[in-house]
Amino acid sequence: MKMPNRFKTMVAVLFSAALMVGVGQAAPANPIPVQRSSQPQTLDRIVAVVNDGVITQNQLNSRVRSATMQLHRQKVQLPPQEILRQQVLDQMITERAQVQTAKEAGIQVDDSDLEQALVRVAANQKMTPQQMRQTVEKDGIAWPDFREEIRSQMMIARVREREVDARVNVSPGEVDNFLANQSATGGSEEVHLAHIVIRIPEGASPETLNKLRLKAVSIDEQAKAGKDFGQLAATYSESNDAMQGGDLGFRPLDSLPQVMSSAIANLKPGQVSDVVRSPSGFHIVKLIGRKGGSALPQIQQTHARHILIKVTEVTSEPEARQKINQVHSRLKNGEDFAALAKLYSQDGSAQKGGDLGWLYPGDTVPAFDQAMNALKIGEISNPVQSQFGFHIIQVLERRTTDVSQERQRQRATMALRQRKLEEANQEWIRQVRDRAYVEIRMDDQ
Repeated sequence: MKMPNRFKTMVAVLFSAALMVGVGQAAPANPIPVQRSSQPQTLDRIVAVVNDGVITQNQLNSRVRSATMQLHRQKVQLPPQEILRQQVLDQMITERAQVQTAKEAGIQVDDSDLEQALVRVAANQKMTPQQMRQTVEKDGIAWPDFREEIRSQMMIARVREREVDARVNVSPGEVDNFLANQSATGGSEEVHLAHIVIRIPEGASPETLNKLRLKAVSIDEQAKAGKDFGQLAATYSESNDAMQGGDLGFRPLDSLPQVMSSAIANLKPGQVSDVVRSPSGFHIVKLIGRKGGSALPQIQQTHARHILIKVTEVTSEPEARQKINQVHSRLKNGEDFAALAKLYSQDGSAQKGGDLGWLYPGDTVPAFDQAMNALKIGEISNPVQSQFGFHIIQVLERRTTDVSQERQRQRATMALRQRKLEEANQEWIRQVRDRAYVEIRMDDQ
């Protein structure tokens, strides 16, 4: 089962540890109901064994249907059906191996955590949980399957955080070198990429390496000859974005793994790179577009304050909404913002009258950032909901400033960390997959 593309980005955000389970938050007051289908079940069978788990024919069929719909939406020509099934099964095997690694590490996602994540996905898509369920089922996906897919992805995110993210470090020297190089080449550029990955098994022999390299070269030649890159990715790529035609969207150039940034260094939009190798595989990269790339721009900062009412075990969402509306009414009647913030706001800024100081773009969560940016100086927002609760925001002043040296180092550290994380994640996934016991039982397909 593949989640609908419209939820893909938001779910990915929720799988970061900071947003997945808010500290001190309770399960939603009205969790999404779980209903099992009353329809008779068709005869099922095992198509693959992964360690001590299995993948069934019905599960594979559901994922193939979803992958087909997704490729159609993206206007990617489908590969032959038998190849599509093999590609989808390979992705499922890789995911199952990661989930089992999470279980072995003692990682669990209980129903309360799962319901919170589902509610946030729905809220950020401006849907009620029930509307999201209807949309998922309209796409032909059983709701219980969708819930379990979200649970699995949460477990994978948590085990990666423990096994990979926590071990990635960026040294001050690396930041110095990064900033020196950026000063020489200009500011950060964004590039729209698609890619194909041919995975190298752990401990591969020279003969295997040569065979895989020749396979990658053949695919590269087809791409350069004009064959649809998305179809080639869906047919051959062993990356988890193969069913999106290998499309990575726009990415900051300076956060890409070195192998990818080097591959596209001299490409024009529409061109395809030669085959390049990383520790995890052979890569083919297509440059779709570029933007930015000028010197580091000046940035608008906003001086703002807010009042926050949290949703907690003690305060339900309806109660928090009612309370923030009451505070908002008092502000409209002329009461002092700072005084009300000291009385009612539930975060560290309360004692400062809700003052958040000067904020850079992206310092706050998207819902807050968007509402703040829409305000004029002195204007007070209507109540704004984020994953933390309900906010009332007031903009005090704005200014345009050069990016400070400290801010530049923060950005450089984040870009370097992202680059290292991508490389480390690919290597971790390869190791998990290669060390898993896998038995394919699709011989009669």
